[in-house]
Amino acid sequence: MIRITLPDGSIKSFETPPTGMDIASAISENLARSAVAIVVNGQAIDIYRPISTDADVRILTTHDPEALEIMRHSAAHVMAQAVMHLYPKAKLTIGPVVEDGFYYDIDMEPVSEADFPKIEAEMQRIVSAKIPIRRKEISKAEALDLYRNEPYKTELISDLPDGTISIYEQGDFTDLCRGPHVPNTGFIKAFKLIKVSGAYWRADQTKAQLQRIYGTAYFDKKALKDYLTFLEEARKRNHRKIGHALDLFSFHDEAPGMPFFHARGMNVWNALLDYWRMEHRKAGYVETKTPILLNRGLWERSGHWENYRENMYTTVVDETEYAIKPMNCPGGMLLFNNRPHSYKDLPIRAAEIGLVHRHEMSGVLSGLFRVRAFHQDDAHIFMTPEQIKDEILGVLHLVETIYSTFGLSFHLELSTRPAKSIGTDAQWETATNGLKDALEAYGKPYHINEGDGAFYGPKIDVHIKDALGRTWQCGTVQLDMSLPERFDLGYIGPDNQRHRPIMIHRVIYGSIERFFGILVEHFAGKFPLWLAPTQVVLLPINDELVPYARETAARFEAAGLRVEVDDRTESLNKKVREAQLLYIPLILTVGAREQESGTVSVRTLDGKVHAAMREEGFLASVREHIRDRRLDLTIFDS
Repeated sequence: MIRITLPDGSIKSFETPPTGMDIASAISENLARSAVAIVVNGQAIDIYRPISTDADVRILTTHDPEALEIMRHSAAHVMAQAVMHLYPKAKLTIGPVVEDGFYYDIDMEPVSEADFPKIEAEMQRIVSAKIPIRRKEISKAEALDLYRNEPYKTELISDLPDGTISIYEQGDFTDLCRGPHVPNTGFIKAFKLIKVSGAYWRADQTKAQLQRIYGTAYFDKKALKDYLTFLEEARKRNHRKIGHALDLFSFHDEAPGMPFFHARGMNVWNALLDYWRMEHRKAGYVETKTPILLNRGLWERSGHWENYRENMYTTVVDETEYAIKPMNCPGGMLLFNNRPHSYKDLPIRAAEIGLVHRHEMSGVLSGLFRVRAFHQDDAHIFMTPEQIKDEILGVLHLVETIYSTFGLSFHLELSTRPAKSIGTDAQWETATNGLKDALEAYGKPYHINEGDGAFYGPKIDVHIKDALGRTWQCGTVQLDMSLPERFDLGYIGPDNQRHRPIMIHRVIYGSIERFFGILVEHFAGKFPLWLAPTQVVLLPINDELVPYARETAARFEAAGLRVEVDDRTESLNKKVREAQLLYIPLILTVGAREQESGTVSVRTLDGKVHAAMREEGFLASVREHIRDRRLDLTIFDS
């Protein structure tokens, strides 16, 4: 007799090992119809796999998030099956689920989005056939024989230990897979292929380049339609497209992965840093600067040479090997050790806008989001063990202050010790507990992400949410007791003995370039007034009024505004339209009436026109709006 315990605590007994479908059917026909898979003692398995021992069971239906992931995995198999029908010479590799969808890497002739309709049509034929998807377990030798003509599958199987291997049969298609999968292809109600890109087999540039076809799938068509609408909005907000249109930044073949910021982009950049510096001064930080080129001995001492060497750019100077810094930390250690410290000096909060370089594969470079050269708003806080909780709390409150200024909400994750790490067990325990204590005191929910800490210490990752609901990991707070040990950092305590300081690494913007790109998409290019590349443009309606427009611009610049004068010989309507396309918040028409009366006529991005405003009142309202770093576009009272 098999005893099955359901989530509500009730128990169902079966004389023979039941499948998930047997259990669902015993409860209700409706449940059986919507059952996708089953969770047995915490592990998801196929709905038709028998359960041979007493177990706690939860049935997954089309309404469960876990079921959506399982279905998308099945959709990847359906896509692979369709591709094999259409391109028989193709060779399959792997097809995992990713956030919002799936992909499959395939060694095949190049395809483009123009090929998607025929692949989708074949997928639909497979889905409509409601082909059963069934698990089969075979030996490693049988698997090698089955896939003898599939080099990538053979390589994957060869890497597996001896024993049973699971495959999934789907009509004329069989794939190597752990599972689970939906009962049949008909569960894939709505799907869409999204994009195709290149990918190297096992991310190795020396190996074959594959076609990576991305898709998504949902249990209903409305959810798919909503997602495609979201993608279209995201495309409109693409920071590379907007960055080009607003003349903010560019990329060039002479420096791949290294952005060039234009004058207008630097206006935004400097506004970001001015705000950053103001908040950090208020929070008790000092600003420092360290070189970008340091010798190999330093990186060996820090542990980066052993743990991060493949991502570092190196060179030889005077027969000595050097590396361009991928991180600011070791330079910060040298600065701390430059003079002796007392416990009365601590905490020391030293911040640095440091330019770092990391080697990224060319295939993963993505606008400002993934670059090879970027600036980190780094800071190192040196403290006594008793100060850990308060200092981490101080960082979290600073994070909240800064992100809220941009209208960004966030959530927190605590990442613990990874498999590859430095430092003792005792150090890791102390560091992890210090972060947990601070998070508990901060009082907001947080998620524990086991094994995803930095190699030198646990960390708190801060994930922001933008206007489209997307999350981005930007800020991080890392507690490190290894680097102070490696660099023999010390301070004299109240007992007149030498002690080792505790150190926090932290960033808030993270990569400033990446944060810049996120803000472009968050605001869709319509920056709030305080961040706008150009805050005011003056449009003289004829050449005679250009001198007066320039005089007015000079007064505005003296008041701290970023101002341009459009003195081209173009129609006023055209100049207004072009200013609107650049999302300039304040468009001022300069005519004879404005010159005679000392007023300004203002058009704002919310579509309102404010005529005959006194210049003094205009400046007062604008400066107040900028000073408060308000996000709304309503600058003047109606």
